[in-house]
Amino acid sequence: MHYDYLIAGTGLFAAVFAHEMRARGRRVLLVERRDHIAGNIYTEKVMGISVHRYGAHIFHTSDREVWNYVNQIVPFHPFINSPVAVYGDELYNLPFNMNTFSKMWNVRTPAQAKAVIASQIEKLHIREPKNLEEQALSLVGTDVYEKLVKGYTEKQWGRDCRELPAFIIKRLPLRFTYDNNYFNDPFQGIPDGGYTQIVEKLLEGCEVRTGLSYRAFLKENEKRPASDRDTWEKLLYTGMIDEYYGYRYGALEYRSLRFETEVLPEEDNYQGNAVVNYTSRDVPYTRVIEHKHFEPGVGKGTVITREYPAEWRQGDEPYYPINDEKNGALYDKYAALAAREKNVFFGGRLGQYQYYDMDKVIRSALDMARAQAGD
Repeated sequence: MHYDYLIAGTGLFAAVFAHEMRARGRRVLLVERRDHIAGNIYTEKVMGISVHRYGAHIFHTSDREVWNYVNQIVPFHPFINSPVAVYGDELYNLPFNMNTFSKMWNVRTPAQAKAVIASQIEKLHIREPKNLEEQALSLVGTDVYEKLVKGYTEKQWGRDCRELPAFIIKRLPLRFTYDNNYFNDPFQGIPDGGYTQIVEKLLEGCEVRTGLSYRAFLKENEKRPASDRDTWEKLLYTGMIDEYYGYRYGALEYRSLRFETEVLPEEDNYQGNAVVNYTSRDVPYTRVIEHKHFEPGVGKGTVITREYPAEWRQGDEPYYPINDEKNGALYDKYAALAAREKNVFFGGRLGQYQYYDMDKVIRSALDMARAQAGD
């Protein structure tokens, strides 16, 4: 079979691009190394609950076109992400807001909270932060840093905050309102029935082969008689860009995650909230997700997932690009190779070595599809 596009991966970027190309009359083939579609937004039903297998995904955007785009595919119900943070025996609201400050310092007004933070910052005398710890302290003061930033950040990165560069944290938002809405975007929600169906509907009419990596597909294809081989005009690669080029300049670095999921059929409400962060370094996981709270009223019992940050090694699942200076310079070398390609394109967080929220993934895929189609 001859295709206009071969697409490596079936995550959100790949699915949107494939859908747009097929809508323009192009023939598309997707190959996926996992045994399922939808990449990291994959959800599966457990006791009637949509379980986010690869971590919590909450859709939020300020892009009205993107919001309308996803709602035309499946209906979304409103969901406001209001996580809470556990530090020892203490419980705080996130993001850092007046509810947080009121609990921490017994203050009531924004002026009182600002005064406490300013006083703590002034006592530190940090003028030019030399590391992440000093940068964070210079932004939020001692208490917020020690209780809500330090341990969580060290777990995420796997090293002491004093060993991390200051530029990793450019800002830490402080909100002086009693508002627990984690995101500022006007459009926020969760798809009814989970995320997998979004990708299923996007890929309707496209040929998809799962359980088959791009490299394995190429090897299989080469073994077939020339007259039976699949051919294609262009390739969209959504895997790791350094892997595509055989790690020619070395491997880009990532942080990985490990998930520990527990099904609790006899318990209907484990923690009372969808997301609870654990900010102490001595608690090995960063957060606990209770999936049923993303879609209230579904299923009996409950399902929770503990999320453990992990070092990444080649062969592990890459989750978070480490966008520091060293990796930025290395990525630039691979991007230069990609820029010389005529019929190979790279998309998504692995192909472009950038952490994307879901709405930015969709926007980027739409833009690439329109550029390819000459719209």
